[in-house]
Amino acid sequence: MPARTPALPRTARRALMQPLLCAALAAAWAGVSAEEIVINPGLVQTLPPNTRIIKPAAAPASAPTTAAAASAAPAPVRAAVAPPPQDGALASLGSELGGRIQQLAHDSAVLGSGNKNTRVEIEVGALDPRLRLAPCQKIEPYLPPGLPTWGRTRIGLKCVQGSKAWNVSLPLTVHVWRPALVLRDALPAGTVLLASHLMEAEVDLAAGTGMPVAEANGLVGRSLQRGMAAGSALRQPDLKARQWFAAGETVKVVAGGAGWAIATEAQAMNPGIEGQTIRVRTEAGKVLMGRAVADRLVEVAL
Repeated sequence: MPARTPALPRTARRALMQPLLCAALAAAWAGVSAEEIVINPGLVQTLPPNTRIIKPAAAPASAPTTAAAASAAPAPVRAAVAPPPQDGALASLGSELGGRIQQLAHDSAVLGSGNKNTRVEIEVGALDPRLRLAPCQKIEPYLPPGLPTWGRTRIGLKCVQGSKAWNVSLPLTVHVWRPALVLRDALPAGTVLLASHLMEAEVDLAAGTGMPVAEANGLVGRSLQRGMAAGSALRQPDLKARQWFAAGETVKVVAGGAGWAIATEAQAMNPGIEGQTIRVRTEAGKVLMGRAVADRLVEVAL
């Protein structure tokens, strides 16, 4: 009678069966037969002689080196990514809400420009896709206080009739077009502007800081603060500040109000740089503060 193989201790049998059970469960989950289970080679070497191996692991195959081998390899499975759900609260109102948003932004931009003939273009952005808003039967757009009326700005959307109140903001880009003077050609910094450098074109007021200069007499003789490309609108920050007079020169000082005005002469105590506040001393020795506004002219606010 052949000698019986001694039985393994219970702890050894448990340690042996655990990886086999895991492999069998994985095969059942994946829908493959037990014969397709692949056992790690390191585990095979540690099994007792009487252990039945379902299928030893094959040696790792080398990477395919030919086009045929590459084409035979199974194509990777790509998970389908579902598009984000649409916000039913806004989609339910559709073009009606979009029209009110456009009209509110348009009226605000025209009012801010001070010209009814201003051409306005509005680009409506999108809400944060992470928002999940409750259904709403009535949404009111409004202008949040303190935000600009053109350029990159926002408009508020408030649910005033629904199961749950909410208040969000929608990004907008508002372009405000108006005729103004632009450069005919590219010019370097320091160029003294001539009438031949300028031409009229429609420009976006919201594309820069400050209003574009629309009159040639406000530009001719001015120097460029920086180099500018052809077609650029000219705004005050693009121009060097003018010096209207030097310190020590005699200047005319004017002050006025509703229905009255006075003028006198004084001596400038500082250079008269355009837009800057300076001090002047009158003949009576009184020191006044004012702004240099033109050639040897100081405006005092009383």
